[in-house]
Amino acid sequence: MNLALHNYSVSIHWTGNRGEGTASYRGYGRDHVVSADGLPDLPGTADPTFHGDRDRWNPEQLLLAALSQCHMLSYLHIAVKNGVVVTGYDDAATGTLRLNRDGSGEFLEATLHPKVTLADESQRELADSLHHEANSVCFIARSVNFPVHHAPVNPEA
Repeated sequence: MNLALHNYSVSIHWTGNRGEGTASYRGYGRDHVVSADGLPDLPGTADPTFHGDRDRWNPEQLLLAALSQCHMLSYLHIAVKNGVVVTGYDDAATGTLRLNRDGSGEFLEATLHPKVTLADESQRELADSLHHEANSVCFIARSVNFPVHHAPVNPEA
């Protein structure tokens, strides 16, 4: 197994200066662009609660997306290792963020709701049990300081 370090880079460019910079709290936009070499730009902002634009991605959504993506990719790998053929995968991740009186905040938890379609439904129990192993190898889940729960959804429900 290759244990080499992998480095990643993204760039953030703030586009929310409305002419006066940060002269006042409501006087500047939270819009920005997230970019990486060779990829399409991602329009970012703050959560609408913090004066962000509903039409752009906010960091909290991107964190949940990263957890969901990483879990799916880890799960598909673990499924192959265990002879489980996955033919469909969807997730509707949720998370809870607490705001503190000092203006800080943190995620308390995230819950993934993977809906996995199988080639052989008789493997459902095994397939559902693989979420635990997938979580233990997911790079992003291993990197956050809050619990990441899994509540598999039966695709026939």
